[in-house]
Amino acid sequence: MSLALLVATIVAGFAYVISPGPAFLAVFALAATQGRQAAARFVIGHLVGDVTWGALALTAIIGANQLGPVLFDALGLFCGLYLVYLGIKAVMTRKDAPPTSIGASRPLMTGVMFGLTNPKAYPVSTAMFTAIALPFAGRLGWVDAPPLLGAALVGFILADILIVFWAGLPVVRRFFSAHRGIITRSVGVIFIAFGAKSIADAGRSFASRA
Repeated sequence: MSLALLVATIVAGFAYVISPGPAFLAVFALAATQGRQAAARFVIGHLVGDVTWGALALTAIIGANQLGPVLFDALGLFCGLYLVYLGIKAVMTRKDAPPTSIGASRPLMTGVMFGLTNPKAYPVSTAMFTAIALPFAGRLGWVDAPPLLGAALVGFILADILIVFWAGLPVVRRFFSAHRGIITRSVGVIFIAFGAKSIADAGRSFASRA
């Protein structure tokens, strides 16, 4: 396995966690009302879901690759379109959208349940990892799964540490409260960029076999 693929997987894991979504907004809202310690317990619990969905996403990607490059490219195309769809929805978020706030009483267990039951977790993680891994199609096997999951875990933890640090800063809490809509729309642009990359890589792969 190449170092480039491991680094790319770390980046994908980091981007998956750091990109504002329901859990991201929940952490910032929780930190604003309960403090950094409660936010840390929430993200530790949520890490269970991140690892679970990340493992399933990598299994799907490697499995599709083992079944053939056409299916792998189709997965990349579908996931890219899904990311673009989510990005457009985020970009169009209303300025007066209500804030997210959960987990005040039991942040650790709430984080676990929130991470495991988030309906968007699997398709988003699959889309993120596919967008990164697609250029390495044809070189992925089941033996690569453990190191890839380990690399993803590194990305998850780095992002969690950064999120908790940010969420506990008074200036960030004030900025988040004042500009939550802008932050959400900005991550929409990031999702669109990831999706466009996945679509472009899949298109080039399809064209090379035409």
